Formats: sequence, C-alpha cells, structure tokens
Amino acid sequence: PPPPTTTQQVAKLLLQAYGLEPYRSDLLISAANALVHDGELSRAIALLGDALPNMPDDLDTNSYLAIWSLVAGTEEAASRYFAKVRDLNQGRANDMSRIINCVQGVTAAPLMLESQKFAKGRRALVTLGYALRHDGSMDDILVARLRTTLSLAAADPSAMVVVTGGVERNGQTEASAMAQWLIEHGVREDRVVEDNYAKNTVENALYSAQILAALRVDVVTVVSSARHVRRGQVLLEVACSMRGPPHVEFDSVCCLDEGDASLDDVARVSQEELLHIYRDALRVYGLWMFRSPPLLEH
Repeated sequence: PPPPTTTQQVAKLLLQAYGLEPYRSDLLISAANALVHDGELSRAIALLGDALPNMPDDLDTNSYLAIWSLVAGTEEAASRYFAKVRDLNQGRANDMSRIINCVQGVTAAPLMLESQKFAKGRRALVTLGYALRHDGSMDDILVARLRTTLSLAAADPSAMVVVTGGVERNGQTEASAMAQWLIEHGVREDRVVEDNYAKNTVENALYSAQILAALRVDVVTVVSSARHVRRGQVLLEVACSMRGPPHVEFDSVCCLDEGDASLDDVARVSQEELLHIYRDALRVYGLWMFRSPPLLEH
C-alpha cells in the first residue's frame, strides 16, 4: 500500500491522543477534518458524530456535520444538523446557506473556454498560480493558464490582471513569474497586480479578495485549469462576500490540462471535487480545521 499522507498521520496521532484523553472531543473534530482533507468522508462523519454527545451545542461541529452530510447525499441528516445550526445561531445558518447556494450555482454552470461576461464596469481577471519547477521555471499547466489570460486581456484592454501565488522557487514566486511572462507577451505592466503571499488556493482567494476590493471592480473572471477552476471561483466568491468588493459579478474561464481531450472529460463534478470545494470554502469562511492546541489552523 502507499505510505500514509501527512494528514493521515496527523489524524492517527490525534486519535492516539484522544485515547489517552477521552474527554478531549476537540481531538476527534481535528482528526475528522484531517480525514476530510484526504477524502475519507465516511470516517470523518463518524468521528464528528462520536464527538457530538459530549458537545451537542457546538456550532462548528454541527456546521461540519450539516455540510458533510450534504456532500455524502444523506439529506435527512443534513436537514437535521442544519436545523440545529439554525437554533444555535441564525447568522451562521444564513452564512452556510449562502455558501451552499454559491457552490451549487458554480458547479451547475458549464465549464467555459472563453468568458461570457460583457457587463459594463471595472473588470479584473484573476489567474491562479501553479507550483514552479525547482529551477523557478513554469510548468506547462501554468503556461496554459497564462495563454488563456493573455487572450482574455487582449479582448478586454481595460481589464486589470491579478496573478496570485506566493510559493517561491529559485528566488521567485509564482506570481512574479506569471507577471513577467504576461508583460513580456504584451500586457502593460500597469495592468498587472501580483499577490506574492498566497501559499494555497484558500490563500489565493483571501489575498485576491483584498486586491479586488482595492481595485473596486464590478466583474471578476477567474482563470485556471478545468479541474481547478470551479473551486477557485467558489473560494473567491466566498472571500469577496466577506471582505469585499460587494455586488461583484463572477464567471470563470478554464484551460484544458494535458490528457483532457475536451471539456466533456471534466464536466461532471465528482463527490471528491465537491468535498474539496466545500472543505476549502469553509476554511475561507473561517471555520477551524484544527482546533486542538497547539495544533490550530483555520
């Protein structure tokens, strides 16, 4: 069998700790979220259910159980946990409903190879990064995203371009490499804004939302690979709903990765993809992923 992943090892250690301190239900919750990270949805739901009798009014645990039950397709359980969340905190219930509506709207829309947004107003393209090679050069996946961005930027010369990715290789970040490529291919330097801080897709959304608020945009087009773009759009929508800019229209444009012959190959939203979308949307929202000191992470 393949070696356990880092999060699987974390879950194992948390469960061992719970065996020593069985009053620490927070350890079960953190272990469950570690398992969600690896797609072990059924085990995660079971652990959260084990934690609930000791903390039946815990808002986060009921929120997670509502969402994970929805992803698992157990609608009766999801409705029961949502009712509990509503009883505990109407504001949280409203926020969860908005996240669900966002996910359902984005995942129901067809993937597009070109933008459908022609609304008037200030527009920004947000292109999500991809890990650089060890020598600092760009992978073909990232270059494909940039070629799509270049085409969109040429079609809308007034649009700003936000490039996001802060993982550094050989002295430069994804965003700096992306910006350099776009400028070398004819995009004016004053149109390009770099986010050199984000280390993952969650942080892509959080930092980009701040940039978009400063730019006061009205329309946002997210650019990424077909297998990544739906998650990227949902996370950015959730981040913007929290941090501004308000009342923004969103769409997304994707490019095909090597091995994908057409959009038909990636059109269906799998349970795994849906789980990852909700997992990261809840992290953007601010729910604790790990809440067992000293292991603390949203």
